[in-house]
Amino acid sequence: MTANDQLIMDLLSNGGFLSGEQLDDVRTHMDEHGADIAEALTALQIMPEKQVLMLLASEYGMDTFDLTDYTIPEEVIKEIPPEVARRYKVLPLMRNEETLVVGMSDPTDLETLDSLRHILSIDIEPAVVSARQIGEALDNYYGSVDDSIETFLDEITEGVVETVGTSAADDMFADTTSTSEDDAPIIRLVSLVILEAFKNRASDIHLEPLEKRFRVRYRVDGVLHEVESPPRYLQNNILSRVKIMAKMDISEHRIPQDGRIQISAMGRELDLRVSDIPTTHGESIVMRILDKTSMLLGVAELGFMSDDQETITKIISMPEGLFLVTGPTGSGKTTSLYAFLNTINEPTTKIITVEDPVEYELPGINQVHVNANIGMTFAASLRAMMRQAPNIIMVGEIRDLETGNIAINAALTGHLVFSTLHTNDAPSAVTRLVDMGVKPFLVSSAVKAIMAQRLVRTICKSCAEEIEPESEHMLALHLPDDYFEGRKLLRGKGCAECNRGYRGRLGIFEIFVVEESTQELIYEGVSASRIRRHARSLGMRTMREDGLRKVANGITTLEEVVRVTASDEVEGEY
Repeated sequence: MTANDQLIMDLLSNGGFLSGEQLDDVRTHMDEHGADIAEALTALQIMPEKQVLMLLASEYGMDTFDLTDYTIPEEVIKEIPPEVARRYKVLPLMRNEETLVVGMSDPTDLETLDSLRHILSIDIEPAVVSARQIGEALDNYYGSVDDSIETFLDEITEGVVETVGTSAADDMFADTTSTSEDDAPIIRLVSLVILEAFKNRASDIHLEPLEKRFRVRYRVDGVLHEVESPPRYLQNNILSRVKIMAKMDISEHRIPQDGRIQISAMGRELDLRVSDIPTTHGESIVMRILDKTSMLLGVAELGFMSDDQETITKIISMPEGLFLVTGPTGSGKTTSLYAFLNTINEPTTKIITVEDPVEYELPGINQVHVNANIGMTFAASLRAMMRQAPNIIMVGEIRDLETGNIAINAALTGHLVFSTLHTNDAPSAVTRLVDMGVKPFLVSSAVKAIMAQRLVRTICKSCAEEIEPESEHMLALHLPDDYFEGRKLLRGKGCAECNRGYRGRLGIFEIFVVEESTQELIYEGVSASRIRRHARSLGMRTMREDGLRKVANGITTLEEVVRVTASDEVEGEY
């Protein structure tokens, strides 16, 4: 019996809450079940756990805290490292200026409070939380102690795995699908792969059958990293499990399939968009992790410098016209469009989107999912949407002439239309529409602005150090030696908080506002290179130049700017 248990027992006994017989029953239950006193009192229906905690908190002048409907913010969880939280069995709850509120089940443990204040170098305000809730939350937010892919793979390959106990990974993917004991290790392994990807801030999980092995890779901040991979003989079992979770046809191995998995992990609601295609050595599956909380962004969070943010704010406030966002797959176009819609979403405005697929659900916005199998194409959806009297329309992508014409006509008839195109730079979007078959005079009248973008990794603030610009990168970017004179360039050394010196990504942008003189060039059907030169003469900043501004401000590195803009260089322009 702990000092905390004894204290509660004394308080209850002296306060007349427990009879002698009840005390004996409580002690017997604690001995037989290894329970603490709160669990024993609840199990014997003598006193609810909440009342016990309130009594204990009152004795020490503390507050109680119930985690049932409370989600601890990610930035608060990071205040206490996992090893410290587990060692002292405490949980960070909230941050109040210079004070960290910490949940603990034993308020008599003053030594733990002193240790936390010393380790964290911050004032600690304790709150009483049940031991049960703390244990569950530690697994939920920091992962189960034994949630390690490497450890679990060792157990599988040694053949010692039996039916596993419940952990955070198991709870994430519990479903009603009937499984046998033989399936349990595979279910748990797939759960661990996804959970570990989320912990590592991965955006994608790649399950790739190769000739002699089965490879697992995570894409973190836009770069793929190989992780500990299961043995090849588990390949088919793992792929089948993922297909079951994504509600795919597990008997079909010849054609591509798409599916979706919805989960709750570490206090966050996640969607996994699953793509399955047949390859030479088996089915290759990619799971894109869609974190719902990451999409509730505004324009300010996308990475615009102040002048560009002002320009974008003016563009998305236009009453009508077509605004295009361009870039390759994975360049953040959807994130930008959602941020724009979040910014202008008001009760007085009707917004409808048509997407393939709907990646995130936006509150207050009508979203339509494209389904070509039943004739619900982009064009068909757009035609129907026009009868809904929207103010603002978002088209996931303009892929063909029919969709392009409808979007253009909507922009010309009093609607603000957002959409995307796959082009390398902003001015090329004009000629792309013309190449599709849209009349140049319609393009010149409807298109008000085009933004091209890429994503660069940002320098980790925890390990940033000042460096001199490397000559090879200066040469690759055609920059003079004194280009960064008087500015401090930074680079991350690499630490426990980051991925080799980088943590997170933001955009670099090329914003092309269509002026009257530009409209005349588009109407004349001139080439993309001539439109680009004209836009540059009017002050359009390229993505590379925007990237260099962010290098000079210590946000990213020259290496990143070279990596993402190498294919976008126009001869003689930089």
